Amino acid sequence: MAGQELPGVLILDIGGTQGVLENLVALLKKHFHLVTMKEFLKNKKEMGKKIQSVFVFECRPTIDRELLESLPNLKVIANSGVGVDHLDLKMISSFGVKVTNTPQAVADSTADIGMALMLASARRLVEGN
Repeated sequence: MAGQELPGVLILDIGGTQGVLENLVALLKKHFHLVTMKEFLKNKKEMGKKIQSVFVFECRPTIDRELLESLPNLKVIANSGVGVDHLDLKMISSFGVKVTNTPQAVADSTADIGMALMLASARRLVEGN
């Protein structure tokens, strides 16, 4: 993307308990200009024009009408989780914004732990320990 500005992506933070994992930041920065919520709130008017996507990690940042109104060029909200119950899809679509998620991301892990718990229960492993 030589000579072109990278698309802006709004994230809550980098690292910590609620931010994007630090080991993913380098990969994301190859394709996007990351804007933390703190940076965005300092200069909403200017930063709002640059942001084309919001990356929702652990249900944050919260997507509400006020946020959507402050992002005139927003095209997509990318949810890192399986469900989208925490997002008001009707409101978001009224702004012409698409929503993505990762529906099969933990299907195998969930099935594995379910089977392990059933086997542990059937064989009374906790009691035997």
